[in-house]
Amino acid sequence: MIAKLDNTNEEVVRQIHKIFQNSYKIEAQLVGVLNSPPLLRSAKDIQRSATQFYDFSEDDCLAAVIEIAIEDERLEINSLTVDPSYFRKGIANKLISYVLETIDFTEAVVETAVANMPAINLYKKYGFVEFKRWTPSHGIEKLAMSVEYAVAHRGATS
Repeated sequence: MIAKLDNTNEEVVRQIHKIFQNSYKIEAQLVGVLNSPPLLRSAKDIQRSATQFYDFSEDDCLAAVIEIAIEDERLEINSLTVDPSYFRKGIANKLISYVLETIDFTEAVVETAVANMPAINLYKKYGFVEFKRWTPSHGIEKLAMSVEYAVAHRGATS
């Protein structure tokens, strides 16, 4: 089940933070770093965030979280994290499908590490294409991907 989360609720924030930590530790290993910037994000940072959080729950347990922002019809996927105990169950697909199908946007964008091939391949399945590469000050090479409304909603518009 997918639902919008209240990131002002301390218990909800604790759960979001736990999933972020568990998932981003795996991503850090995947991209070959000890500490990635998302691991430095505190529960208070999440609680103060103006972004929207949606979860996928299974058996009343929070299994995954997608964090989005919408500005001027541009959907930004800021994070997509699945607790490692729920890997390979298609949950990330369900969350991406949910936001692409229920949020009105003209363009959706996402950023990830160049070395994070599982994430890149997942977004490619939804029509995302790379449009930018750079190396921020933390030294982890990143890329940005986007998809236009017509591609994301091709099933809904035909």
